[in-house]
Amino acid sequence: MSPFTLLLLIFTISSLFNHPPVSSSSPPYFSPVNHDPTPIILRPSPAGNNRHTMFLPLFPSPLNSSRISADSKSRRQLQKSDTHRSNARMALHDDLLLNGYYTTRLWIGSPPQRFALIVDTGSTVTYVPCSTCEQCGKHQDPRFDPELSDTYKPVKCNIDCTCDNNREQCIYERQYAEMSSSSGVLGDDIVSFGNQSDLPPQRAVFGCENRETGDLYSQHADGIMGLGRGDLSIVDQLVESGVISDSFSLCYGGMDVGGGAMVLGGISPPKEMVYSHSDPVRSPYYNIELKEIHVAGKRLPLSSSVFDGKHGTVLDSGTTYAYLPEAAFVAFKDAVMKEVIGLHQIKGPDPSYNDICFAGAGSDVSQLSKTFPTVEMVFGKGQKLSLSPENYLFRHAKVSGAYCLGVFQNANDPTTLLGGIIVRNTFVMYDREHEKIGFWKTNCSHVWETLHVSGAAPQASPPSDGSKTAADISPSLPPMMPPQYILPGETEIGSITFYLSVSLNDTDDDVKSQITELAPLIAQELHVNSSQVHLLNYTSEGNDYVTEWSITPPNSAYFISKANASNIISRIAENDIHLPESYGKYQLSNWQIHPPTKRSWWQKSYLVAAVASMLALLVALSGVGIWWFLRRKQQSSLQYKPVDSMVVPEQELQPL
Repeated sequence: MSPFTLLLLIFTISSLFNHPPVSSSSPPYFSPVNHDPTPIILRPSPAGNNRHTMFLPLFPSPLNSSRISADSKSRRQLQKSDTHRSNARMALHDDLLLNGYYTTRLWIGSPPQRFALIVDTGSTVTYVPCSTCEQCGKHQDPRFDPELSDTYKPVKCNIDCTCDNNREQCIYERQYAEMSSSSGVLGDDIVSFGNQSDLPPQRAVFGCENRETGDLYSQHADGIMGLGRGDLSIVDQLVESGVISDSFSLCYGGMDVGGGAMVLGGISPPKEMVYSHSDPVRSPYYNIELKEIHVAGKRLPLSSSVFDGKHGTVLDSGTTYAYLPEAAFVAFKDAVMKEVIGLHQIKGPDPSYNDICFAGAGSDVSQLSKTFPTVEMVFGKGQKLSLSPENYLFRHAKVSGAYCLGVFQNANDPTTLLGGIIVRNTFVMYDREHEKIGFWKTNCSHVWETLHVSGAAPQASPPSDGSKTAADISPSLPPMMPPQYILPGETEIGSITFYLSVSLNDTDDDVKSQITELAPLIAQELHVNSSQVHLLNYTSEGNDYVTEWSITPPNSAYFISKANASNIISRIAENDIHLPESYGKYQLSNWQIHPPTKRSWWQKSYLVAAVASMLALLVALSGVGIWWFLRRKQQSSLQYKPVDSMVVPEQELQPL
């Protein structure tokens, strides 16, 4: 979405709903009037450093919910005593810095239709493109078709929702000041979480998009999975149904790894977890009580009130980097630069922005703590969360072994906004029931091996309307944690090869051109440049063709980074690309990782050799020049005179 810092403008129509005015200490609400439910998200002008950032809406809960009745809160309080509820374990895909977001897989309908949804703690609605969408972009998966689902039901117009023009169905709309928007109808269907989840499929309300604009239109992911506080949030709906406890967790992979894990429902937290109070009345967002920041064990000279401005300190999974108020940013930047010794500061990867970058740290992420200082965040009760360099740095895109600060100034906004970079390799538990957020430093790539996730799947009760039960829906789903396609020791990947089977019905000449045209399509689906995709060979048997492809490093690189390779291979392994219908049924298979080609000493040291050759040439030229100069000088010191230049007086011959 927008690369700008998020500001929220809430219009409260107090008199119409007999509510007191919203104070600074109470959560703001937006109340639609005259069937105009459009929440407006306003953002300031660019601050100059926050590009690459994926901002998603931080929506407050609307007063006129389309689902939850007035006594829902009291029922939720009664459910808190039941601790024997199940949970949904789900994998996270993509990478926060490479893609701008993390996605998870959700299946909707029966038979299930798969979608890649951006997990966003700041949004309260889950929505996917609808088959009837008049203006939707090309996304990762086919659009949701309600007619193909036996269990789909439209949410009919009622007094608690905004209705369409025909007053037949409930609708939703989200608008952004940078001209991104999503709007559509609300539907009710079976939602499945995967075959590694203890939680069986459940009925839930979601948005079926009929129109999207801006970044929502152009993004590769299908839609949004809203995890925020609000009646349409998938978390609130599952809690309201009594199938999970009022909690969820996220765990983002580390630098160059990507992916991660998510849990909908409660867990048995490890004893090493540190907590911060999260006040739902303080703001509608997931906030924490940040009091101090320490760099290399030294507290920044700041008052704790600097982290409590406006919305306080907000955690947002849809934001890439961290944004501090001006005073805090300046103090943090100065403290880090003071501790960095032995590195030299360089310009950022994009000359349009004034990034703070350092060169000479090396490519091994595990060794960064020897060069960059440790940072600590101190919460309200004195508990400390230790941040390693990967929690505040990102790799320089053009200089190997260089890193840039992933912490920026939040323009003129006093809100402290902590994005996903802060919680890399950190298991974050959003314990909404007890109004606290827990942090546990761990390896998110292997979190299931070290974390006990409690809960047992309850028996699904049959629906009263005679439709299929959630338990009857058994989609064939991939494992929740992505397989470790790349071994831990593999740090340099020279190329990735795979086979793609397609079906074509045209003449030989047309077939050859169609196969050639696959290259840019594959590049788009795998998120690489077209110059990296190469056709190696193809064979045919009737109308079935097997093509062999290779993905090579970018032109300026010698190998493919581990994060990029993981994303490429996961899409290949899961057959997660979409081609035009003209290619018929297609299948990806037999992917392989190849090491970089062995380079000769000259190729490995061509720069050193080139410099040495230039120096030798300069020395030789200098020697010739000196010899020529000395020779000229010696020649100029001898005064030769022509014979006729000397006048010799004639002498008279003397007689013998």
